[in-house]
Amino acid sequence: MSNTYFRFKQFTVQQDRCAMKVCTDACLFGAWVGRKMTEGRGKMTDGRGLDIGAGTGLLSLMLVQQTVLQMDAIELDKEAAEQALENFEASPWKERLLLIEGDARLVHLGRKYDLIISNPPFFDNDLKSDDAQRTLALHSRELSFSELMAVIKQHLAPGGKFAVLLPFHRKDAFEKIALREGFAPEEIVLVKQTPVHAYFRVMYLFSTIPVSTNQSVITIREGEQYSAVFTGLLKDYYFKL
Repeated sequence: MSNTYFRFKQFTVQQDRCAMKVCTDACLFGAWVGRKMTEGRGKMTDGRGLDIGAGTGLLSLMLVQQTVLQMDAIELDKEAAEQALENFEASPWKERLLLIEGDARLVHLGRKYDLIISNPPFFDNDLKSDDAQRTLALHSRELSFSELMAVIKQHLAPGGKFAVLLPFHRKDAFEKIALREGFAPEEIVLVKQTPVHAYFRVMYLFSTIPVSTNQSVITIREGEQYSAVFTGLLKDYYFKL
Protein backbone atom coordinates (compact mmCIF):
# COMPACT_ATOMS: atom_id res chain seq x y z
CA MET A 1 0.00 0.00 0.00
CA SER A 2 1.25 3.51 -0.82
CA ASN A 3 2.25 5.80 2.02
CA THR A 4 -0.54 8.13 3.14
CA TYR A 5 1.86 11.08 2.97
CA PHE A 6 5.12 12.18 1.37
CA ARG A 7 7.36 14.48 3.36
CA PHE A 8 9.59 17.04 1.63
CA LYS A 9 12.10 19.38 3.27
CA GLN A 10 9.69 22.30 3.53
CA PHE A 11 6.22 20.77 3.16
CA THR A 12 4.28 17.52 3.42
CA VAL A 13 1.85 16.08 0.87
CA GLN A 14 -1.01 14.06 2.33
CA GLN A 15 -2.24 11.65 -0.34
CA ASP A 16 -4.57 9.06 1.22
CA ARG A 17 -7.63 10.53 -0.54
CA CYS A 18 -6.04 10.92 -3.98
CA ALA A 19 -5.92 8.27 -6.70
CA MET A 20 -2.60 9.55 -8.01
CA LYS A 21 0.19 9.51 -5.45
CA VAL A 22 3.43 11.47 -5.36
CA CYS A 23 5.79 9.93 -7.92
CA THR A 24 9.35 10.56 -9.00
CA ASP A 25 8.60 11.86 -12.49
CA ALA A 26 6.07 14.41 -11.18
CA CYS A 27 8.61 15.62 -8.61
CA LEU A 28 11.23 15.95 -11.34
CA PHE A 29 8.77 17.90 -13.47
CA GLY A 30 7.87 20.32 -10.66
CA ALA A 31 11.51 20.94 -9.81
CA TRP A 32 12.47 21.40 -13.46
CA VAL A 33 9.70 23.92 -14.18
CA GLY A 34 10.57 25.80 -11.00
CA ARG A 35 14.20 26.00 -12.11
CA LYS A 36 13.17 27.29 -15.53
CA MET A 37 11.10 30.03 -13.90
CA THR A 38 14.04 31.26 -11.84
CA GLU A 39 16.85 31.36 -14.37
CA GLY A 40 17.68 32.07 -18.01
CA ARG A 41 15.23 33.25 -20.63
CA GLY A 42 12.23 31.84 -18.76
CA LYS A 43 12.93 33.71 -15.50
CA MET A 44 9.85 35.26 -13.84
CA THR A 45 10.18 37.96 -11.20
CA ASP A 46 6.44 38.03 -10.41
CA GLY A 47 3.17 36.73 -11.82
CA ARG A 48 0.49 34.11 -11.36
CA GLY A 49 0.43 30.44 -12.30
CA LEU A 50 -2.33 27.91 -12.92
CA ASP A 51 -2.04 24.18 -12.17
CA ILE A 52 -4.57 22.22 -14.27
CA GLY A 53 -5.47 18.89 -12.65
CA ALA A 54 -3.85 19.63 -9.30
CA GLY A 55 -4.29 16.21 -7.66
CA THR A 56 -2.58 16.44 -4.26
CA GLY A 57 -1.36 19.97 -5.07
CA LEU A 58 2.23 18.73 -5.43
CA LEU A 59 3.21 20.85 -8.44
CA SER A 60 1.76 24.07 -7.02
CA LEU A 61 3.56 23.48 -3.73
CA MET A 62 6.87 22.86 -5.49
CA LEU A 63 6.49 26.04 -7.56
CA VAL A 64 5.60 28.35 -4.68
CA GLN A 65 8.64 27.03 -2.78
CA GLN A 66 11.01 27.79 -5.63
CA THR A 67 9.48 30.83 -7.36
CA VAL A 68 7.68 34.11 -6.59
CA LEU A 69 4.48 33.01 -8.35
CA GLN A 70 1.02 33.06 -6.85
CA MET A 71 -0.54 29.68 -7.76
CA ASP A 72 -4.15 28.79 -8.54
CA ALA A 73 -4.86 25.05 -8.76
CA ILE A 74 -7.97 23.52 -10.31
CA GLU A 75 -9.07 19.95 -9.61
CA LEU A 76 -12.18 18.10 -10.80
CA ASP A 77 -12.26 15.24 -8.28
CA LYS A 78 -13.86 16.29 -4.98
CA GLU A 79 -11.68 14.08 -2.75
CA ALA A 80 -8.47 15.19 -4.43
CA ALA A 81 -9.53 18.86 -4.31
CA GLU A 82 -10.21 18.65 -0.58
CA GLN A 83 -6.86 16.97 0.00
CA ALA A 84 -4.99 19.56 -2.08
CA LEU A 85 -6.64 22.30 -0.04
CA GLU A 86 -5.55 20.51 3.15
CA ASN A 87 -1.98 20.38 1.84
CA PHE A 88 -2.06 24.06 0.87
CA GLU A 89 -3.37 25.15 4.25
CA ALA A 90 -0.66 23.18 6.05
CA SER A 91 2.16 24.66 3.96
CA PRO A 92 4.27 27.76 4.70
CA TRP A 93 2.85 29.47 1.58
CA LYS A 94 -0.91 29.17 2.06
CA GLU A 95 -1.39 32.89 1.27
CA ARG A 96 0.01 32.27 -2.23
CA LEU A 97 -2.12 29.20 -3.02
CA LEU A 98 -5.73 29.03 -4.17
CA LEU A 99 -7.64 25.77 -4.73
CA ILE A 100 -10.54 25.75 -7.21
CA GLU A 101 -12.76 22.67 -7.35
CA GLY A 102 -14.32 22.20 -10.77
CA ASP A 103 -13.97 21.22 -14.41
CA ALA A 104 -11.24 23.26 -16.12
CA ARG A 105 -13.29 23.22 -19.34
CA LEU A 106 -16.27 24.88 -17.66
CA VAL A 107 -14.94 27.09 -14.87
CA HIS A 108 -14.43 30.76 -15.78
CA LEU A 109 -11.43 31.81 -13.75
CA GLY A 110 -11.64 35.49 -14.64
CA ARG A 111 -7.91 36.07 -15.10
CA LYS A 112 -4.97 35.29 -17.34
CA TYR A 113 -1.90 33.40 -16.18
CA ASP A 114 1.79 33.92 -16.82
CA LEU A 115 2.51 30.21 -16.38
CA ILE A 116 0.23 27.20 -16.80
CA ILE A 117 1.45 23.80 -15.67
CA SER A 118 -0.19 20.40 -16.06
CA ASN A 119 0.53 16.75 -15.52
CA PRO A 120 -2.49 15.69 -17.61
CA PRO A 121 -4.27 12.31 -17.77
CA PHE A 122 -2.20 9.47 -19.19
CA PHE A 123 -2.97 6.35 -21.21
CA ASP A 124 -5.79 7.68 -23.36
CA ASN A 125 -6.23 4.43 -25.34
CA ASP A 126 -4.84 1.92 -22.87
CA LEU A 127 -6.62 -0.54 -20.59
CA LYS A 128 -8.85 1.23 -18.06
CA SER A 129 -8.40 0.66 -14.33
CA ASP A 130 -11.15 -0.98 -12.26
CA ASP A 131 -10.79 1.86 -9.77
CA ALA A 132 -13.10 4.61 -11.04
CA GLN A 133 -11.20 7.42 -9.29
CA ARG A 134 -7.87 6.21 -10.63
CA THR A 135 -9.36 5.82 -14.11
CA LEU A 136 -10.49 9.44 -14.01
CA ALA A 137 -7.02 10.53 -12.93
CA LEU A 138 -5.17 8.41 -15.49
CA HIS A 139 -7.25 8.57 -18.65
CA SER A 140 -7.89 11.44 -20.99
CA ARG A 141 -11.53 10.53 -21.69
CA GLU A 142 -12.29 13.34 -19.22
CA LEU A 143 -9.84 15.90 -20.66
CA SER A 144 -8.37 15.28 -24.10
CA PHE A 145 -5.19 16.94 -25.31
CA SER A 146 -7.26 19.19 -27.58
CA GLU A 147 -9.47 20.20 -24.65
CA LEU A 148 -6.42 20.83 -22.49
CA MET A 149 -4.98 23.05 -25.20
CA ALA A 150 -8.25 24.98 -25.43
CA VAL A 151 -8.16 25.63 -21.68
CA ILE A 152 -4.54 26.77 -21.92
CA LYS A 153 -5.29 29.15 -24.80
CA GLN A 154 -8.24 30.61 -22.90
CA HIS A 155 -6.27 31.33 -19.74
CA LEU A 156 -2.68 32.00 -20.84
CA ALA A 157 -1.61 35.65 -20.70
CA PRO A 158 0.09 37.25 -23.73
CA GLY A 159 3.72 36.24 -23.60
CA GLY A 160 2.95 33.50 -21.08
CA LYS A 161 4.36 29.98 -21.01
CA PHE A 162 2.95 26.54 -20.31
CA ALA A 163 4.61 23.32 -19.22
CA VAL A 164 3.37 19.74 -19.49
CA LEU A 165 4.59 16.30 -18.44
CA LEU A 166 3.60 13.49 -20.81
CA PRO A 167 4.27 9.81 -21.45
CA PHE A 168 6.94 9.62 -24.13
CA HIS A 169 4.69 7.68 -26.50
CA ARG A 170 2.27 10.65 -26.62
CA LYS A 171 5.02 13.09 -27.61
CA ASP A 172 4.33 13.39 -31.34
CA ALA A 173 0.55 13.64 -30.92
CA PHE A 174 0.81 16.47 -28.41
CA GLU A 175 3.44 18.37 -30.38
CA LYS A 176 1.19 18.40 -33.45
CA ILE A 177 -1.69 19.86 -31.46
CA ALA A 178 0.50 22.48 -29.79
CA LEU A 179 2.11 23.58 -33.07
CA ARG A 180 -1.27 23.74 -34.76
CA GLU A 181 -2.48 26.08 -32.01
CA GLY A 182 0.47 28.43 -32.43
CA PHE A 183 2.72 27.31 -29.58
CA ALA A 184 6.45 26.79 -29.93
CA PRO A 185 8.52 24.50 -27.68
CA GLU A 186 11.26 26.37 -25.84
CA GLU A 187 12.48 23.32 -23.95
CA ILE A 188 12.04 19.59 -24.52
CA VAL A 189 13.48 17.17 -21.98
CA LEU A 190 13.38 13.43 -22.63
CA VAL A 191 13.37 11.41 -19.41
CA LYS A 192 14.60 7.87 -18.82
CA GLN A 193 14.92 5.85 -15.62
CA THR A 194 18.53 4.74 -16.19
CA PRO A 195 21.05 4.97 -19.05
CA VAL A 196 19.94 1.57 -20.38
CA HIS A 197 16.19 2.22 -20.24
CA ALA A 198 14.09 3.71 -23.01
CA TYR A 199 12.56 7.15 -22.64
CA PHE A 200 9.31 7.03 -20.65
CA ARG A 201 8.42 10.70 -20.06
CA VAL A 202 8.85 14.00 -21.88
CA MET A 203 8.75 17.45 -20.26
CA TYR A 204 7.88 20.53 -22.30
CA LEU A 205 8.00 24.28 -21.85
CA PHE A 206 5.99 26.07 -24.57
CA SER A 207 5.47 29.73 -25.43
CA THR A 208 3.71 31.72 -28.16
CA ILE A 209 6.98 33.37 -29.18
CA PRO A 210 9.00 31.36 -31.74
CA VAL A 211 12.45 30.62 -30.36
CA SER A 212 15.13 28.02 -30.91
CA THR A 213 14.28 24.79 -29.10
CA ASN A 214 16.63 23.38 -26.50
CA GLN A 215 16.37 19.59 -26.26
CA SER A 216 18.11 17.55 -23.58
CA VAL A 217 17.95 14.25 -21.71
CA ILE A 218 17.61 13.59 -17.99
CA THR A 219 18.41 10.18 -16.55
CA ILE A 220 16.92 9.70 -13.09
CA ARG A 221 19.35 7.09 -11.80
CA GLU A 222 22.87 6.04 -12.61
CA GLY A 223 23.54 2.72 -10.97
CA GLU A 224 22.13 2.72 -7.44
CA GLN A 225 22.30 6.51 -7.07
CA TYR A 226 20.28 9.40 -8.39
CA SER A 227 22.05 11.13 -11.26
CA ALA A 228 23.88 14.41 -10.71
CA VAL A 229 21.28 16.33 -12.76
CA PHE A 230 18.35 14.81 -10.87
CA THR A 231 20.07 15.51 -7.55
CA GLY A 232 20.73 19.11 -8.54
CA LEU A 233 17.07 19.68 -9.33
CA LEU A 234 15.60 17.89 -6.30
CA LYS A 235 18.11 18.74 -3.57
CA ASP A 236 15.95 21.59 -2.25
CA TYR A 237 12.99 19.21 -1.90
CA TYR A 238 14.17 15.69 -1.05
CA PHE A 239 15.73 14.69 2.23
CA LYS A 240 19.11 12.90 1.96
CA LEU A 241 20.13 14.77 -1.20
